[in-house]
Amino acid sequence: MENPKPTTPIKPVAPTKPAAAPKEEGRAGSIFASIVIPVSLVVAYLIFEFVLGNPSNFQGGDPTKHPLPGNTLGIVYKGGYIVPILLGLLIMIITFSIERLLTLNRAKGTSSIEAFVRTVRQRLAANDTTGAIAACDAQKGSVASVVKAGLKKYREMEMDHTMDKDQKVAAIQKEIEESTTLELPMLEKNLVILSTIASVATLVGLIGTVLGMIKAFSALANAGAPDAVALSTGISEALINTALGIGGSTIAIILYNYFTSRIDELTYSIDEAGFSIAQTFAAQHHARG
Repeated sequence: MENPKPTTPIKPVAPTKPAAAPKEEGRAGSIFASIVIPVSLVVAYLIFEFVLGNPSNFQGGDPTKHPLPGNTLGIVYKGGYIVPILLGLLIMIITFSIERLLTLNRAKGTSSIEAFVRTVRQRLAANDTTGAIAACDAQKGSVASVVKAGLKKYREMEMDHTMDKDQKVAAIQKEIEESTTLELPMLEKNLVILSTIASVATLVGLIGTVLGMIKAFSALANAGAPDAVALSTGISEALINTALGIGGSTIAIILYNYFTSRIDELTYSIDEAGFSIAQTFAAQHHARG
């Protein structure tokens, strides 16, 4: 008889993390931003040219003349060609804010985060890991995804008999931290654009202000009587650009701080749930031991 050939033992393959979904979401977010920025500028120019610059907004139907008394659209049009840039920045602020609002609401899940965390605690206190995972499936969102990853590790550590209690708790905490690291970039996506616009809008408005003042002082520098129309146009352009720049920057700062606080609340909820999972495992494991 032939001796059987020795077989090479098959090593178990460690499970890999589902990083494909975050990468796909990140790619989609980048494509969204690359589309929104040029489209916003084009839409802003069309608004400037055909809405603000509509002849019906001006005396005699001529955009080169003064706006009709009390006509806001015509007054803003007199801000010059810096105005469409500022309008484009404002459209970007609105668009990215709506996108962030929808993303954060989706990350929050279907119900109150406080109620969700309380439910997970109750399930774990009753040693019902399956029920806690079912609560994550019902809640959905980024917070539930991170908690679910921790719960799966929790259940895995319950079946493991090669590690001591401290090692198991550390493994659960590490799993939650890694899952949080994967989710946080999706929550903060495009916030850097809002923070950039908050600074850029003021600077662009300042450029428009400087250009308007240049026109105003050029009118004053004319020989003889200064051109009143050119003088008023220059001052109007300066003030309109200042107002639009400061207004856009203010809105961007307020929204950026709002979204940042929302993300902090979600992160705190994740930390709270993760702490509860680790502490519950430590308590129950100690009680069993």
